[in-house]
Amino acid sequence: MKYLNLVLIALLAYVPFKGSAQYFSKKNHADISFSTNFSQSAIALSTFHLHKLGKSKKFGLGYGIRYTGNFGSNSDFITAPAKLTSGKTGLGVLASETILANLDTISFAKHQVNSLNLAVYLQYFLTKNLAVEFNIDAVGFSFGSNQTADYNSSKRAQSPNQATSQGAKVTGFNALLTSDNDLGTLNSEILLRYQITNNLKFKLGATFVFTEFTTENSLFLDNNRFRNKSFQPMLGLSYQIN
Repeated sequence: MKYLNLVLIALLAYVPFKGSAQYFSKKNHADISFSTNFSQSAIALSTFHLHKLGKSKKFGLGYGIRYTGNFGSNSDFITAPAKLTSGKTGLGVLASETILANLDTISFAKHQVNSLNLAVYLQYFLTKNLAVEFNIDAVGFSFGSNQTADYNSSKRAQSPNQATSQGAKVTGFNALLTSDNDLGTLNSEILLRYQITNNLKFKLGATFVFTEFTTENSLFLDNNRFRNKSFQPMLGLSYQIN
């Protein structure tokens, strides 16, 4: 995820200088995706606009909105803030190692998080009918019911609140800020998109979901933000509206 974020930043900086109005062709899509690793699963619904750029129109840049419902069982959530996981913030986290001594853990027997985010889509057309794609949520919000977390971490004895049950709520604001600087719940996909008919495409790839909860109490190192990172094989369908 760290390196994909860097690629995204570089491409977004590059596109405005290459894109020209005479070269683009806008396409509208509606997508549905399902992914699972059996302990966690996600359903994603999205709509986006794609612009094909350049004389060959092999490169596509898109933007849209995506709903993701992520749910799972027996999942661990680990200390989220970059200042604790890496000892740094900003782009410095990309070159830093995780500080294992700072990591704390809460667990949920079951959880569900819903997110609604603006997303960015990058495509490269290998052939007329086959494209490789990377997409990622950029900013939005999340919602879901409050949960009770199990707090049996080895760091519990050093926490100002040592109760084994901790109330937690879904972190409400989402923002793509690079690696552990990220806030909230963000979905990204890397996939192959194959055109079956004029309007219908098949998607096959993987989903990577950051999911975040905020505990009611501050725990070890005065932290109340906890994140789960879930990698899930994914398949889906896409309908080209026009």
